[in-house]
Amino acid sequence: MFEIKKKTTLAHDVHSIEVEASYIASKTLPGQFVIIKINEEGERIPLTIADSHPKRGTVTLIFQEVGKSTMQLGGLSKGDFLEDVVGPLGIPSHLEKLGLVVCIGGGIGIAPVHPVARGFKNAGSKVISILGARSRDLLIMEKEMVKASTEIMICTDDGSYGQKGFVTNLLEDLINNGSPIDLVVAIGPVPMMEAVCKLTKPFEIKTMVSLNPIMVDGTGMCGACRVTVAGKTKFVCVEGPDFDGHQVDFAELRLRQRMYLKEEREAIESLTYIGE
Repeated sequence: MFEIKKKTTLAHDVHSIEVEASYIASKTLPGQFVIIKINEEGERIPLTIADSHPKRGTVTLIFQEVGKSTMQLGGLSKGDFLEDVVGPLGIPSHLEKLGLVVCIGGGIGIAPVHPVARGFKNAGSKVISILGARSRDLLIMEKEMVKASTEIMICTDDGSYGQKGFVTNLLEDLINNGSPIDLVVAIGPVPMMEAVCKLTKPFEIKTMVSLNPIMVDGTGMCGACRVTVAGKTKFVCVEGPDFDGHQVDFAELRLRQRMYLKEEREAIESLTYIGE
């Protein structure tokens, strides 16, 4: 059993929980994730590790309530327990000293991009972070990203904070201004990551994306998380989650992400109360 030591609501239906998991906290590296299970009958939920605290023996997980299981997770409080927390899983992000790294986080994707941005900055790179959200009240982790970056740029779809528009607009401005970008890291909704890759490809700017497809066992056995990269099948849980965005088959990924929409709707409708 893994105790929730702290819980914070960051935005509407977006929560941060600090979970006691000393082994994971001591071993995790930027880009890795865990798979949690709320109770014995619960669904296995993959969540990127947004931060780790080895001295406290805890990891920070940030999630959005979008389905039955995450709604149930959102109903838990400080002092409650998770049945399972397995990790760290996945291949850590490759961090090195580069000239300029642009880290892009869209929506809940700001959480997993945080340790990556901090890692590149600690390695000696200049890090410009671009954060995007639908509106100001949905923007998360601004203070944390300021500390993790050399410079920060913010945009919102409705213009309620920062520049009105999308993360690709700010990235395009950097490119047009002649910024010598060595690497772009984009994490967020699939359409956002795809749009970033389409923008950077003609300029031959290396672009890495972190994929979060449907996942079950997290060991590469079930095959649920398979994606096509450079024409070959890859299993995100053991060969990712980071991939060259210019090689990802986003059309296939979009289709696979929608495979269980009907079942997800039915599961939400069957939920009598959060935390059941």
